[in-house]
Amino acid sequence: MIKEFRLPDLGEGLTESEIVSWKVGVGDTVSLNQIIAEVETAKAVVELPSPFAGVITALHEQPGTVVEVGKPIVSFEVKDDAGNQPGPAAPAEAPLPKREPNLVGYGAVVESIGRPVRRQRTLLEPAETKPAVVEPAETKPAETKAPAVEPVETKPVETKPDETNPAERPRSTPPVRKLARDLGVDLEKVAGTGPGGLITRDDVRNFVGGGDLPAAAQELAAQETAPESASARRDREVRTPIKGVRKFTAAAMVSSAFTAPHVTEFLTVDVTPAMELLARLKESKPFAGHKLTPLTLVAKAVLIALRRNPGLNAKWDEANQEIVQFNYVNLGIAAATPRGLTVPNIKDADRLTLVDLSAALAGLTDTARAGKSSPEDLSGGTISITNIGVFGIDAGTPILNPGEAAILAMGAVRKTPWEYQDQVALREVMTLSLSFDHRLVDGEQGSRFLADVGALLADPGMAFAMA
Repeated sequence: MIKEFRLPDLGEGLTESEIVSWKVGVGDTVSLNQIIAEVETAKAVVELPSPFAGVITALHEQPGTVVEVGKPIVSFEVKDDAGNQPGPAAPAEAPLPKREPNLVGYGAVVESIGRPVRRQRTLLEPAETKPAVVEPAETKPAETKAPAVEPVETKPVETKPDETNPAERPRSTPPVRKLARDLGVDLEKVAGTGPGGLITRDDVRNFVGGGDLPAAAQELAAQETAPESASARRDREVRTPIKGVRKFTAAAMVSSAFTAPHVTEFLTVDVTPAMELLARLKESKPFAGHKLTPLTLVAKAVLIALRRNPGLNAKWDEANQEIVQFNYVNLGIAAATPRGLTVPNIKDADRLTLVDLSAALAGLTDTARAGKSSPEDLSGGTISITNIGVFGIDAGTPILNPGEAAILAMGAVRKTPWEYQDQVALREVMTLSLSFDHRLVDGEQGSRFLADVGALLADPGMAFAMA
């Protein structure tokens, strides 16, 4: 029999995904759970396993196509339960398919087949008449005879188009109507050549060119058609559809910026002791083979500071009107990828040693840049760090990751003249930028947390006092 695999719900309410690539072709024999495609959700690239063992009969979508959840993407020829060879596909009027379970989610239940048909509006309405209702003969008693219904001749009533009856205006788009106003063209006199009689810009220009208007209007129409051609514009600009990770990120950032009242504070710190510690750790045996960077120490400082300032490891629950404080830390790390910004997080980062944290950071960023972060990696974060210093930037005002109370931006480490032991010395300096949600984090809480992070970087030995 023929079975269709519909694009599954990949979790977190995502409604669509883009087909990145097919790993199979028509005629290929596949086994259960064999990877058949890569799809990009709004958060990550996900591999789709096959829910059936059989032969691929059709690939319904091409790579690069954005597909809604629940739409069929591939068809299989599979054996039935009795082991018989496949037969023809079920007719269109067969019962609607059920959701087929698979490793990554479930296909959406289809409520109906086909698309609803819109009723076409007409410009002529018949005169109002009450249709006679005649009951079927078999429902009337035998001795009762239904009265004859004389047909009533109705004539359509034409109404002149005016401002009070906009449905009767000639069909056109707002830009076309503006062009007609600029050129002094009465759209009532213009015949539309577009779909369904739609009046296009060319129809208006051709009407003007017919000589029915003054020379000034015809000259204006000629100027309006003068701009560079579409092909010339394409050569001067590049248009990229907004989809996938970038589309999700844009929506999330707009929602965050206009929902949570952001406050950003800055602290410039002499991190020379932290950089000296980092150099010693790289040479030590426990860290052999591990990638240690300033981000490693900043992440550890954030985790230690949260013990003294747990209010920043929280979220605002609007639906229940509650502040939810987490007793664990899922540390998000903003990562720039070819597909856009993602923020995967390290689960239970507060339980990791510095060695384990360095390994987790390296694995997380490598996976994110390769576009292989799973939806689980990208959800459930409680607080985030963004490293803008790698781009040579000193400070910024980071936007909160939705559902989190704070985000810390670490700037570049620069050698700067700095006061040290009552003298001016060349020291390694970093600026920290902390944005937090002022609905649940007071200025005092945010300031104390930022000061604690700075103190740990300025003197790593403070970790003993804060532990």
